[in-house]
Amino acid sequence: MPTSLINLAYLAASVLFIFGLIGLAHPKSAVRGNLYGALGMLLAIVATLVDREILGAGTAAWATIAAGIALGSLAGALLAIKVPMTGMPQMVALLNGFGGGASVLVAGAALIDATETTLQLTIATAASGVIGAVTFWGSLVAFDKLQEWLLPGRPIVFRGQGAVNVVLGLAAIGFGAIVVVDPTAIWAYVAVVVVSSMLGVLLTIPIGGADMPVAIALLNSYSGIAGAATGFVLNNSVLIVAGSLVGASGIILTRIMCRAMNRSLGNVLTGGGVATGPVAKADEVYAGRVKSTSPEEVAMLFDGARRVVIVPGYGLAVSQAQHAVRDLTDLLERKGLEVEFAIHPVAGRMPGHMNVLLAEAEIDYDKLKEMDEINPTMQQVDVAIVIGANDVVNPIARTDPNSPIAGMPIIDVDKARTVVVVKRSLSPGFAGIPNPLFAADNTLMYFADGKKAIMDLIAAVKTA
Repeated sequence: MPTSLINLAYLAASVLFIFGLIGLAHPKSAVRGNLYGALGMLLAIVATLVDREILGAGTAAWATIAAGIALGSLAGALLAIKVPMTGMPQMVALLNGFGGGASVLVAGAALIDATETTLQLTIATAASGVIGAVTFWGSLVAFDKLQEWLLPGRPIVFRGQGAVNVVLGLAAIGFGAIVVVDPTAIWAYVAVVVVSSMLGVLLTIPIGGADMPVAIALLNSYSGIAGAATGFVLNNSVLIVAGSLVGASGIILTRIMCRAMNRSLGNVLTGGGVATGPVAKADEVYAGRVKSTSPEEVAMLFDGARRVVIVPGYGLAVSQAQHAVRDLTDLLERKGLEVEFAIHPVAGRMPGHMNVLLAEAEIDYDKLKEMDEINPTMQQVDVAIVIGANDVVNPIARTDPNSPIAGMPIIDVDKARTVVVVKRSLSPGFAGIPNPLFAADNTLMYFADGKKAIMDLIAAVKTA
């Protein structure tokens, strides 16, 4: 096939990727965006098979490709079916890691297989080895810190960690330079991967569980950059474009997440920048001031209410209460109440976690309001229902400069006329600090599992 047609197909695929990203920017168009992206990838794969003359490579080559597709499809289908919504952040972390690992293997294979090496190939191979290995091992650490199998969710830091990271970074660059100067030195590429793997682990272990949404967004960006570098290795323009788009979008998302947490990227990566001054103890905040409630009392609040805002958090995902919340929403709307959802950018454990969860329950996208949109109107909210959220509604972020979440933008539920917090106990969130909202004059604590609490509340509203 003429090269011009191949390039035209790659251009069409790149345009579809861009439309896909545009669609993914809003929940309402996300499905269409996914379809655009998938169609672009199919077009890119077919064009690559034609361009590299793989269609005529023989039965053995096709059998290998078919086996790879079957194995990958099986693994993907099992993950999609088996992984619960609460485990989606871990799955995203793993998928980022797979992208980085694939870049390392493909770039290494291209270096070994090359009969004529160019400066572009060797530099891109070294870059793929460094970024891909950091992405792979960093993503595995992120997965384990979220899953808490081997590593704790808290930051892991030790004296001299920054210096060790600098030494490992310089060593990776040094071995990469050897690859560029002497492409036959395969051992140097292996050394690049080994050293970069150690760097990936050490760069990720200082990141705490509360900062993990930022880490996942950044690792997603790394996987895209590694893919773009591998595109230069293979001299494949569509892989360069696709990798660059993923890398750029990941960086933009990382900046948005950092701004939402009032943290710099440097502080997130080093586990620093968190205030460590004295904070009030739980007994000082809660003693004698917490008011518990029942589903019947909460149902009575709706009698004179006109506007209700629901604030979902990770606890809603854990209890799988999204379908019960949808039923409650439908019930309240039939009674004439306006119901909206306030979404904090870092609610849950990955970017967009709450959006995905509520979309699964087929809750109308128009009801989902971002923090900056809902906060100016919180004083007009009659009842705010917080389900499984903690740090993102903690007013101490505005008042205590010694707090670990000082300065973090929050959803101003404390400004609503009445706040109902659905929670199993008064245990703290990721930040590990008490929440004065729970003891506020306008707050009622509804102690129960999220799903059971909402189902009991639905029953109480029906009989009220």
